[in-house]
Amino acid sequence: METNSHKLSVKEKIGYSLGDLAANLVFQTLITYLAYFYTDIYGLETDDASAVMLSVGLVAAFGFNPIIGALADRTNTRWGKFRPWIFWTAIPLGAAALLAFSTPDFDYKGKVIYAVVTYTLLLLLYAANNLPYSALSGVITGSMPERNSLSSYRFVAVMFAQFFVQVFMLPIIEAAGNGDKAVGIEAVMTWLAIIGTVMLLITFITTRERVVPTPEQSSTIKEDLSDLIRNKPWVIILIITTFIFITLAMKGGSYVYYFENYIDKPALTEFIQPILNFLADIGVNFFGENPVSAGFGLFNAGGIIFMIVGITLSKRFADKYGKRDVFKSALFVSTLFILVFYLFSPTSILLIFMSQILHGFFYGLTIPLLWAMIADVADYSEWKTNRRATAIIFSAMMVGLKGGLSIGSALVTFILGRYGYVTKEAANVSMNEIVQPESAILGTKMLVSVYPSIPFLICVGLLFFYEINKKMEVDIERDLLQRR
Repeated sequence: METNSHKLSVKEKIGYSLGDLAANLVFQTLITYLAYFYTDIYGLETDDASAVMLSVGLVAAFGFNPIIGALADRTNTRWGKFRPWIFWTAIPLGAAALLAFSTPDFDYKGKVIYAVVTYTLLLLLYAANNLPYSALSGVITGSMPERNSLSSYRFVAVMFAQFFVQVFMLPIIEAAGNGDKAVGIEAVMTWLAIIGTVMLLITFITTRERVVPTPEQSSTIKEDLSDLIRNKPWVIILIITTFIFITLAMKGGSYVYYFENYIDKPALTEFIQPILNFLADIGVNFFGENPVSAGFGLFNAGGIIFMIVGITLSKRFADKYGKRDVFKSALFVSTLFILVFYLFSPTSILLIFMSQILHGFFYGLTIPLLWAMIADVADYSEWKTNRRATAIIFSAMMVGLKGGLSIGSALVTFILGRYGYVTKEAANVSMNEIVQPESAILGTKMLVSVYPSIPFLICVGLLFFYEINKKMEVDIERDLLQRR
């Protein structure tokens, strides 16, 4: 390996982080609204929505990601290995995101086919863009403290994307469509596609690849896969990534149903009205008059703001105690604040909001650490084998991410279906006219409490077997710098 300076400028850190801001305008929309879009806007039955999200998602996870990873590791251009992919896919990814959330006037079978085709295209292009983008963090610098810093910049950007999508997007969709959510979501996705494309191009322009394999290094895909299978920290992180994104997709996709069907609307209105009045007095009036969309936005806003606080503190804790121990402790505490949602009545609005805030803070501590740990796993593999295969390691993690997202999203509609949730297609009336059965209301409660807690608790257990602690981080970095 040959490296130049490991110190990154603020400009490059910001430029790199814009790539994740762009990608998460898509990704957070998938987590938060895809299930709701398919059942309540586009008009698919719960079982058909589950089948589309699960089948296409698993094909993307186990098909697209390994192929893109192998290709990216073997890409050689004057721009590097990974940066060209960001450039090549910037415009197509924006177009695919718009198509996936469009509502053409097809018959039911045509709707299902269109959903399969557009979701497949979106996940293919997302893999071709985001996997090389993620791998870029492993070659942009060889310094672990700089990676911790880069991850913090990156995930502050992620939180801004999440903030927009989860706080403002639903009220903006309603306003842009004058109450017609199908029209509104197409208008919003058009602008997100344009903005995201520009941000990805800025990432391409402002970043550089510094950790470059020596010319004599070569390996086959078979050798790369063999290295992965023998890499115990990689196996653990792969499983953890999968379970984390099952939880994120499950609870993230369920909150909108929770606010629509479980929370008491008069109690919610009474609670949020002073907040809305204060915001209006200072000129912030994005939430409209619908208490559900306003409450949903404010609920997410509290969690995200405190996630950002957690992210900003993450590097300090990780540098002192090591990524593994901070990740394990913070993830466990954050899970407790998911579980308690099971105890809340529909009128416990203050407790619901406070639990979201506390969950957001503790989960925020873990957010930069996961991707920094994946980069550490790439270093660990090189440390053990003297071969570096950054993209294929990240592609394997993307398998876990996409697999978890697909399973978690599919579980939302699948579980709602088992609890008797009534969709727009089944009722053949406007969603505003549907009264959900008590069983479906219980299902929405379970989907934001008990069910998403299980994968997180499994992750906490797995972290006891993850061997890259603080001391090993220092040893790996020192040894690799000497070799390079």
